[in-house]
Amino acid sequence: MSLNCEKYHQLATLLQQLRDYTTSTELNAPELRLRVASLQQMFLVQIVPLTDEDTQMPHNSREQSYQTEMSKQLRLLELDVMFFQGARQSATAQARLQTISDRLTTLMQYCEAILQQE
Repeated sequence: MSLNCEKYHQLATLLQQLRDYTTSTELNAPELRLRVASLQQMFLVQIVPLTDEDTQMPHNSREQSYQTEMSKQLRLLELDVMFFQGARQSATAQARLQTISDRLTTLMQYCEAILQQE
């Protein structure tokens, strides 16, 4: 497995773990926020710098497009978590958690699409 594949696989695993956490009974908003911040940091440090060593460019434009979309989704995920923290009613909190779960699923699908290209 190439280094790039390994990095995307690690990201997909973290996304799955975070999605699993959002369905756990011990879920709490501050911990969720920390986990999302950690995920964003991993993306910025491990994924964004991935380049083709010869050209210093991303491997292909499709991968670059996925990275751009993933970056946007991660920023939206951070907002979703803030809205979840601010939810006062159980129904609102549940709706926010569903939105968070859906966004994590989308991010996992982007990882899978990139891994299938490799």
